[in-house]
Amino acid sequence: MRPLFEKVTVPEGASWALLDRRLADGIPFEWHYHPEFELTLTLNSRGQRFIGDSLAAYDDGDLALLGPNLPHTWCSSEAIDPSQPHHAVVMWFTEAWAAGITGQLAEMRAVRPLLAEAGRGVVFSREAAAAARPIIEAIPERPPADRLLRLMEVLALLATDGDRAPIAGPGSDRLSVASPDQPRVERVLDHIHAHYRERIAVAALAEVAALSPSGFHRLFRRHTRLTVTEYVAQLRIGQACALLVNSDRPIAHVAEAVGYTNLANFNRQFRAAKGMTPRAFRRSFVR
Repeated sequence: MRPLFEKVTVPEGASWALLDRRLADGIPFEWHYHPEFELTLTLNSRGQRFIGDSLAAYDDGDLALLGPNLPHTWCSSEAIDPSQPHHAVVMWFTEAWAAGITGQLAEMRAVRPLLAEAGRGVVFSREAAAAARPIIEAIPERPPADRLLRLMEVLALLATDGDRAPIAGPGSDRLSVASPDQPRVERVLDHIHAHYRERIAVAALAEVAALSPSGFHRLFRRHTRLTVTEYVAQLRIGQACALLVNSDRPIAHVAEAVGYTNLANFNRQFRAAKGMTPRAFRRSFVR
């Protein structure tokens, strides 16, 4: 299933968009994307969220930040309090807006790494989400200028969450890194993404990075939080997820297309990564 493009409209007199969404019948499956960042707090609802190649359960207080053009949807299964609606507070802002506040305001520069990580989606720890929740819940009732301040407060708070975690696999986007390492890391990632179906030698990647093997290991782990083996495995599974969702190719062909020569091994690795078989994963996207 291909995601639909969603047009986000910023209201007059505001620099970002807000939706205070309350749904009595539940949050529907609406697989879509848009060029804006999205920060979503989900309340009184549980179900599944589909983000990039990730399928995971969500519950009351789930808080996630998504980068531009990352396909996603939430799909509820039940309201925690059946007498109240499913509730989602959704905040959208553009890359230009984010670059403006982090580039011009020294106090907001710490938000840059968080925004860079959002290309894969970021889910926040229970503690950080609980701290941000009352601020976010109050935003819809505030006047426009105060809404802006509250959003900036939330982003600054979430940037300090050391336990936040990526949602989608590394194939969903390139990880952004700061200069002077950026060109070196981008060369390595470009090489991996071009050859992930093959066996990739660390020595070859170190040569691409113009580093010793030990120096390359440190650089790669520092900027991806993964080993090369882990990154390639996640990339393969992520690409497999995209093929399962966006095509009707047989599962054996999908496995071969992403570099697995043994179907049983592919099924085993996929289940370990996603908690379900490739067939079940494909069925979960049929709506």
